[in-house]
Amino acid sequence: MTEILDIVASAGLWTAVLRISTPLILGTLGALLCERAGVLNLGIEGIMTFGAMIGWLAVYNGADLWTGFLVAALAGGMFGALHAGLTVTLGLSQHVSGLGVTLFAASFSYYVFRLLVPVAGTPPTTVPFQPVSIEGLSDLPFIGQAFFSQTPPTYLAILLAFALAYLFFRTPLGLAIRMTGENPHAAEAQGINPMAVRYGAVIAGSALMGMAGAFLTLSAFNSFFPTMVQGRGWICIALVVFASWRPARALIGALLFAFFDGFQLRLQTVLGGAVPYQLFLMIPYILSIAALALTARRARVPQALMQPYRRGER
Repeated sequence: MTEILDIVASAGLWTAVLRISTPLILGTLGALLCERAGVLNLGIEGIMTFGAMIGWLAVYNGADLWTGFLVAALAGGMFGALHAGLTVTLGLSQHVSGLGVTLFAASFSYYVFRLLVPVAGTPPTTVPFQPVSIEGLSDLPFIGQAFFSQTPPTYLAILLAFALAYLFFRTPLGLAIRMTGENPHAAEAQGINPMAVRYGAVIAGSALMGMAGAFLTLSAFNSFFPTMVQGRGWICIALVVFASWRPARALIGALLFAFFDGFQLRLQTVLGGAVPYQLFLMIPYILSIAALALTARRARVPQALMQPYRRGER
């Protein structure tokens, strides 16, 4: 028990929590933005994979790290435009379109990577983002090491969570997005173009998903391999429900899952000899499912989510 408390009280664990949570924060915010406008985007897993690949590839070919992030965001936005074209304009099934985008983007990522990067025993690497110390805060005992010695994309992800919360609940644009996700016909009656709002939300949300993938190759690691997303996209979809479609709660949910994940990695070093490691890997998912089950019943789903909008129809 003492060893477990030592793990929880260690600054290293909380440093890892923020690092692990960053792609989850960005991906969850992207999915949340799409769904607030009424569009379910199951293409997130493939978009994150492609963002991870194309962002890394841009840096590998000489671009700076922030340009790599921008390239990943633009690539994510392109897949978002594809998904929006199929679901918003054509009114096709959002489930089928999203899964199609995931399969296409993930496969295309592997194809482009193998086409442009020489095959070698050891994958080529780049220099990733380095932790940035914040003067006056990073030197604080425990808190400074845990929370104020992160890479720049981590700070950006946290700021985006608060920025998106402000957008949704304090601006006319946020009201238009929420109204479109609840009742697009009522939004149209108020002079809002629901199709334009949905297009913009899906493209912007998919750009955030691309950035989530780019974090893995440009900050968390220094290379790309096709399976590196490892289901994080599907976790983000579940976190949107856990958060009840609210950005602040999405931030909390991502941090909670990251805590479970970081905790089980350290717990293996304490109990690893007595318990199969697969049980440790299950811990974050089991606890996340339990948390989701407790909150999903009270979650208020956007009323027009997954409902195609056709102008003039009731």
